[in-house]
Amino acid sequence: QINFVACQLFALLAAFWFRIYLSPSHASSAVRHAFATLFGIYFAVFCFGWYSIHLFVLVMMNYGIMNMASIPNIHRYSFVVAMGYLTLCHISRIYIFHYGILTTDFSGPLMIITQKITTLACQLHDGIGRQAEELTAEQNRLAVKSRPSLLEYLSYLLNFMSIIAGPCSNYKDYIAFIEGRHVHMKLLEVNWKQKGYDRLPDPSPTGAVMYKLCITLVSLILFLTLTKNFPMAYIIDNEFLDKTPFLSRLGYLYVVTQAAKPKYYFAWTLADAVNNAAGYGFSGVDERGTFRWDLLSNLNIWNIETATSFKMYIENWNIQTAAWLKRVCYDRAPWYPTALTFILSALWHGIYPGYYFTFLTGILITLAARAIRNNCRHYFLSSVPLKIAYDIVTWAVTQLAVCYTVAPFVMLAVEPTIKFYKSVYFHMHILSILVLLLLPIRPQTHSVRRAQNQAVLNSIKSK
Repeated sequence: QINFVACQLFALLAAFWFRIYLSPSHASSAVRHAFATLFGIYFAVFCFGWYSIHLFVLVMMNYGIMNMASIPNIHRYSFVVAMGYLTLCHISRIYIFHYGILTTDFSGPLMIITQKITTLACQLHDGIGRQAEELTAEQNRLAVKSRPSLLEYLSYLLNFMSIIAGPCSNYKDYIAFIEGRHVHMKLLEVNWKQKGYDRLPDPSPTGAVMYKLCITLVSLILFLTLTKNFPMAYIIDNEFLDKTPFLSRLGYLYVVTQAAKPKYYFAWTLADAVNNAAGYGFSGVDERGTFRWDLLSNLNIWNIETATSFKMYIENWNIQTAAWLKRVCYDRAPWYPTALTFILSALWHGIYPGYYFTFLTGILITLAARAIRNNCRHYFLSSVPLKIAYDIVTWAVTQLAVCYTVAPFVMLAVEPTIKFYKSVYFHMHILSILVLLLLPIRPQTHSVRRAQNQAVLNSIKSK
């Protein structure tokens, strides 16, 4: 943990230096790629020692696949090799290290690199191996039209801004950042002359970085004060279970889940700040004319804490991983996309049994929440008081459903998970099954995707 924080703070300083002294106006793309890669390799070796060899082995194996595999199969081979290697490393943590978290745990960076490898492979397959009319609008925008060079490939996967804690970004966005087109492309989406500008503005990330560092500091303080005082293990303590009523146990479950969040807020917000400090992460201008630096943000804390649906919560938690799951699995799954996406997410996280309890429970609750929303929500939109009451109830249910779902994720093993679910009478599982049995489920269609594809096709034909 000390190595992690030290590396990220050093990466933050290196990012400021990179943006000022190796900006696109001062250095070529090759130089920027080289420095980003060398810094990343150094941080990996410093933080993980000889374990970092796993990162380099996986990167080079998939570089070989990318150059030798046929385009129709490149995404399949890359996915199997990357996820297979990651899974073998996860298995070693249970059968070799007996549920232990390694002193220098390299699995986090390996998970991020796996995301990037599979993302690039899918986008390369879209760009070379598929026709434009077969792609969604997003797939068409992100499609990569040619294989990257070795330097570009290494820079994308091993750059110092994201090697320690991510997040995963799209290959085309990263290359545009290195080449100095990243901000310019977003600014061109706005009519600046109409706003009184005679030239394009020059957005600075300093304000966004300072704001995110403040969030990081508050998260660190909360982690140091709350997490140790409210351990998740206490919810299955025998004395606690014997003396605490059911509703009080649910309330405490919410408290300990809240106490577990700051470490994620800290790590992800600091990683976002590092990328912004290097000049990466500009996402455009909002309706108020404010420059936004949230292209790589991994969470939206306000939306998480005020979420009134399971879907809203998931969409604002670990955002870049959710985007990766959507792009490599959900949008490409031939059947049962929701179930397959949850299963992939569990496999990517590791093979601790608690992960599978969490994600399989998540499938059930997601389907039940979708059924309730589709069948009931419209009855509460007729008046403001009804809508407020609906939002309050759905907020409480959502927060408790999330706590119920993620508890095994923290406890990891089978025994404490079963003990926890028994202590709360499996109530969310039972309620979700009843909802799915009693409420009609509207079948999902791919009409939106077909409409997007048709729009792209019409655009091509018009040209």
